[in-house]
Parts: sequence; structure tokens; C-alpha cells
Amino acid sequence: MTTTSRIEWTEQTWNPTIGCTKVSAGCKHCYAETLAKRLQAMGVDAYRQGFRLKQLPDRLDEPRLRKKPTIYFVNSMSDLFHERIPDAFLDAVMAVIADTPQHRYQILTKRHERLGQYFKHRAVPGNVWLGVSVENRRHGVPRIDVLRTIPARIRFLSCEPLLEDLGALDLSGIHWVIVGGESGHGARPMHPDWARAIRAQCQTQGATFFFKQWGGWGADGKRRSKKANGRELDGRQWNGMPETASAAMA
Repeated sequence: MTTTSRIEWTEQTWNPTIGCTKVSAGCKHCYAETLAKRLQAMGVDAYRQGFRLKQLPDRLDEPRLRKKPTIYFVNSMSDLFHERIPDAFLDAVMAVIADTPQHRYQILTKRHERLGQYFKHRAVPGNVWLGVSVENRRHGVPRIDVLRTIPARIRFLSCEPLLEDLGALDLSGIHWVIVGGESGHGARPMHPDWARAIRAQCQTQGATFFFKQWGGWGADGKRRSKKANGRELDGRQWNGMPETASAAMA
């Protein structure tokens, strides 16, 4: 189903698939897995098998029923480019997206190889924002080069949970960068300088910067609630969103 999202950079979530498997360090404390187990315990039918990967074709038409222009985060409870989701189902998802040009769709993946393969011979709908997770240097940074090759109207990075200093980044062809710390049980701390370094590179390379949250640790390195930490970096909120009308094509 589509639901109103508490994620600061989107409006609704749409989950035509649910469930996933871990592929990198950013998956260690997956919020979607924790939520899926909670929904399973509550007896929610779609989650009877917990976080096991599952296609839900009955949800495909949901965006078609909403006429109001909406920003959708696709698969907040899964990874649309999981290797066990067939191309035919991805084609069906993209058909819905293409048929609903009043909406914008944000698709985020950790599976950059599959992302590149899928769009090698397919056009990206003009209302799609494609993103990759960049949590560290080893797993996350290599995803950027693949994303850069795909002619999406908006290409973005989600550096959340940010687990280390990412070093020098090539942000050419990247329109938007989201940064955030990890929250929940076992959250790993984010150093403020890691976020500042990304912000500085966005400013010099022309990418829009969005600071989402501190997560389970504050800027002072002390553990505290997400609510207490807030969303400020150096005394202000950074809520930049990409300008879709002027975003350059690859």
C-alpha cells in the first residue's frame, strides 16, 4: 500500500515489493527489516513471512488512483533492483511510473550492477529520480560511477547511514546528496566532519545538499534520542531539494 511517509525528503511510500537481503555494511541495522518483524508480530498479512522478499502485484496500480501530484519513495521496505525480482516485474513498475507523469518517483538501491544492467537498453521515465546508497568507501563510493552513466532526470546519493569519511568524491552528474546518521538499536556514530566534508564538496561541485538527521548519536559524540538530536548541522537545517525543471540530462 501507499502510506504517508515520515522520511523528510519524500511524501508517500509505495512498496510493490517487500523484503530484502543484506549486501553491504549499511544493511547491518536495516530499519525496514526491524519494521517488517514488528508488522509480522502484529499479524499484518503482507508480512506473514517477515522480511522475506515478496512481489505484490496487487499494489502496482495504487499510484494510478492518486491524481494529486505526489513524490513517491519506491520500495522503502525493499530494494527494487534485488537480483531475485524479475525484469518483467520491474517493467510493470516502470509502466505505472510512465503512466502517472503527475507524480515523481524516488528509487534508491544498493544494487548498482543490476541498476546499470536494467537501464542499459531501457529509457528512464522522465519522472524518476534514481539514487544509490553511499555509506562508506568500500561498498558505497563505487556505486556512484554506475549511477552517473544512467540518463535519469535526477541522480542522487543517500549517504545514510554515513559510516566513515568518504574522502574526495566526484559529484559530476549528481544532482542531490542526502546525508544522515544511523538510528535505532546498535546505531553507529557519525562524525560531524564527515557530513561537513560532503557538504563542502556539494557546494563546490554544484550538487544540492540535504541533511536528514544525526541519528542515534549527537554532534558531540554522545548517544541520545533522535528527537533530541534534531536535524541541524552547524546551527541550521539543510533542506535542499533538486530543481526538477532545470536538472541537466546526462
